[in-house]
Amino acid sequence: MKKLFYTFISIFAIMLLSSCNNKSNETYEFKPSLDTNTSCNLRVVGDYGNFEALEKEVEIFKDYYPNVRINYEKIDKYDENIVTVLNSSSKPNIFFSYSKYEESKDIMSHMEDLSDEKLNINIGCIKNNLIKKDKDNKVLMIPIFSRTYGMLVNETLFKKENINIPNNLNELMNICNSFKDKGYKSPMMGYTKDSKSVNSMLNTIAYPLFVLEIAKNKEALDLANNLDSRAGEYTKNALTVVKNLISNGYINIEECNTIKDNYEAVIMRFFEGDVPMMLCAADTVSGTKKREERSEAFSKSPFNYSYIPVPTTNEGGYFIDSPSVEFSVNKDCDNLDMTNEFMRFLISDKELNNMAAVKGLISPTKNSTDSIYNPFIKIPSERIISPEVIGIKDQLTKQIRIAAHKVGQGEITVDEAVNMYGTFA
Repeated sequence: MKKLFYTFISIFAIMLLSSCNNKSNETYEFKPSLDTNTSCNLRVVGDYGNFEALEKEVEIFKDYYPNVRINYEKIDKYDENIVTVLNSSSKPNIFFSYSKYEESKDIMSHMEDLSDEKLNINIGCIKNNLIKKDKDNKVLMIPIFSRTYGMLVNETLFKKENINIPNNLNELMNICNSFKDKGYKSPMMGYTKDSKSVNSMLNTIAYPLFVLEIAKNKEALDLANNLDSRAGEYTKNALTVVKNLISNGYINIEECNTIKDNYEAVIMRFFEGDVPMMLCAADTVSGTKKREERSEAFSKSPFNYSYIPVPTTNEGGYFIDSPSVEFSVNKDCDNLDMTNEFMRFLISDKELNNMAAVKGLISPTKNSTDSIYNPFIKIPSERIISPEVIGIKDQLTKQIRIAAHKVGQGEITVDEAVNMYGTFA
């Protein structure tokens, strides 16, 4: 009985502690820790043309620190110039960072460890699968937005044709066939012209399937990251799905090639109302709301739409949960204390969810609230994959992207693409 009693007490204590931790995260409230009369300038640099979501957060921060000015600046050819910017006399305080920068010591050497307990930054509000630590167990980048791959679905069109939205690959093939029989030229569409675009429809289909193949296979992952030709075998299923969708007439490549870009043109084409499924990344979905009124066709005949995972496996669709933009703090900047204070303010459920809502992207928090991404948020954990955390490198993504493009455009066969892995440039 004593053992049972102490076991019960231990379990209860653990449950209580867990409950308190969750509660503290949900009710996190920022309180200034520095002199609120502090006057200084902070500089944020990135590759966005504009950053309205950040501007709104800056205005809120000014309620606490009215004399702190935070300016955002777009850097042209960001990847090429960020090292120069970091080493300049006018050093940025915060800068956009990406997993591919892990290959650059010149960039990584400037990053502050944001997991340092002295900073008191609420990293716990971020989904665990998005937080990546370096070999020294440091967190050098914090996700601000998350991205994924999926498809916009014209729900009104599905209802009109009495067709159910697909949940797995077999259903997807069947409903595409149904739409084709009803006279739809291309049941699935998307941007396909540029092999360099990560938002290409062909990459949207192939990349998640390739990631799925190597996610739990360390040997395959190493081969793929090292551009070993033997890794080509793991691309075969992904490329075969691409090929089958096209050869069956479910994707009309000629129709897709008329779409001029992977953002506005994709959205405006979808709003014409005759496309059942438009494949795209969440970055594209972020622009839909603002463009509803710009589309004459949508304004005249509005319809209900949603954004769901592409169901290209027997289990259904997968959530490739990946950071879209991450923030790093330049440890060599001026006013480092206030820079960290702003990061402490920003990294919370409330502020990150607000930013995601303004930007139209997925929030990286554990308590994401944007309804358009609910189909992804509800996906079971076994169907969520985070490429950066697994260790997928940028050169790997380039291989599957170009292979999918060439197979989709009919330039090479699936078998040729498999044998050419590691040679695509």
